[in-house]
Amino acid sequence: MAANAALRTGAFMPNFVSVILPTYNRSHSLVAAMNSVLIQSHKDLELIVVDDASSEDIESVVLGVGDPRVKYVRRTQNGGAGAARNTGLTHATGDYIAFQDSDDIWLPNKLERQFQLLASLPEHVRVVTGAKIVYYGPTRMLQAPPPAGRLRIGEDQLVRLLTENRISVQNALFQRGCFPGTNWFDECASANEDWEFAIRLAQHTTIYEDIEPVVLGFISADSISMNVRRELIGYLRILRKNRSLLRTLKIQRSLLMISASRYFLKLGKRSTARKFLVASFLDNPPNVRLLIWPVIKRAMDLGSWRPNRGERNDLADPRDGEDNQDICSVRSIGVRHERASAPARG
Repeated sequence: MAANAALRTGAFMPNFVSVILPTYNRSHSLVAAMNSVLIQSHKDLELIVVDDASSEDIESVVLGVGDPRVKYVRRTQNGGAGAARNTGLTHATGDYIAFQDSDDIWLPNKLERQFQLLASLPEHVRVVTGAKIVYYGPTRMLQAPPPAGRLRIGEDQLVRLLTENRISVQNALFQRGCFPGTNWFDECASANEDWEFAIRLAQHTTIYEDIEPVVLGFISADSISMNVRRELIGYLRILRKNRSLLRTLKIQRSLLMISASRYFLKLGKRSTARKFLVASFLDNPPNVRLLIWPVIKRAMDLGSWRPNRGERNDLADPRDGEDNQDICSVRSIGVRHERASAPARG
């Protein structure tokens, strides 16, 4: 197995890393997140803090850290995490890219460990990602992603990532050329933008997943992952942006639609949830086993299949100019059997 010669021989030394940290009104946690980057055992880095048009005085907080490796960039208009990360990429000068979140903590040897892993891997592996210990309060924690489902170098990583995100970008280290340009992230996605990016990334490079935790994460009330509406829109954008690819991968499309239907159900959108469920089962009937009967009964309501004509589409992202009013339509993701009848009762 050919090793990564550039790293092993030190051709890119000192392995300069551009760390991009987007933030919006999180001055209370920002300093701790920044310091966890600045105290890394790997010292050759710049930390680019992108202020996403905060109303708080983020600049004073950033400059108060007093480290010359820190750069402060302010966006004039709030665009979300994806847009802020893309802004950071335009200012990055390193041969390697890493991302930090304003409410997470890097473990001190994150970068050092990931450089060592890259040096031992084949040339076509240009991204290393690790795990995160996520705290949901003082007594509950878990490792994400779960180590049992580790992404393998030899598997079809694109197919795998179409149904399961194994990459949180703050857990990863990227060689600069692993993906073209500086617009890595979908700026219209309000959640799951790292997953959508991972799907496109797998079409350009091979990813190595290390199950060793390198980040500590804390779920707060304003975390995007706590917002059901944003999570749903993230799923819908993944389905729509990959609709051509998913036409030949119906098992993966079916699984994504089942997940979307669950979010619709949480939001009380029963009619749309039914449509996505029926479309998913027509794509791949065996997937029906993934839902227990009470969920199926509640979501599909087989005795009253007629759509609720009064159900409004109030989920569209106002920043999404592409088919904005049609984002909740099964047809918008390339599925042609939206009006299919419900299965007959036995």
